[in-house]
Amino acid sequence: MPLYKTIQPNSQTTVKIWKIEESYEDLMYPLELKPESLTRVLGMKSELHQRGFLSVRHLLREFGYTDQDLYYDTNGKPHLKDGKYISITHSFTFSGVIVSTQQVGIDIEKQREKIAIIAKKFVEYEFNYLTKTEEDYVRKLTVIWGIKESLYKLFATPGMLFKAHFLVIPFMLSDGETVAWIDYKNLKHRYNSYFLEFDGFTCAYALGD
Repeated sequence: MPLYKTIQPNSQTTVKIWKIEESYEDLMYPLELKPESLTRVLGMKSELHQRGFLSVRHLLREFGYTDQDLYYDTNGKPHLKDGKYISITHSFTFSGVIVSTQQVGIDIEKQREKIAIIAKKFVEYEFNYLTKTEEDYVRKLTVIWGIKESLYKLFATPGMLFKAHFLVIPFMLSDGETVAWIDYKNLKHRYNSYFLEFDGFTCAYALGD
């Protein structure tokens, strides 16, 4: 089974990344899904999405959990029955899960040129330190998107906007970490954020208090 990478940013937090190489049948075979999960995966039109969904259940097994230990609230945020915090992501051929005693969010994105076209939809403050002509412009945009997506998952509050309410402090790709802020309804929240690149993808995750 292709567990691709395990990261432990602190003693209470673990990130596991899966490279999705198996067929749908091979991923499904060893799993015991609860009825609502089975209905959900069978209803997916894309096999890529099905395999992503199932690979996340394999990652749960790597943490010692099963599909039965996972549930979602009304905002679609995942939770674990033992009270630990969890966040989930999958993109094309990779999936990731982060589990912690802290609030967390995670995102994996494929690095694609088209992110430069939509940058104005999710970037404002960050344009102060980004240069469109720099060689790593797309990679930096992907980090910013991933961090903001991670924060959105962590905060899980309807009405929050990437451009208006999230801010990522300047960083270098070699840093592997930065600080991000949520500024929403007169409340400011600071989060340590981390990122890594592999196989043309970017994984970002944010840790709360």
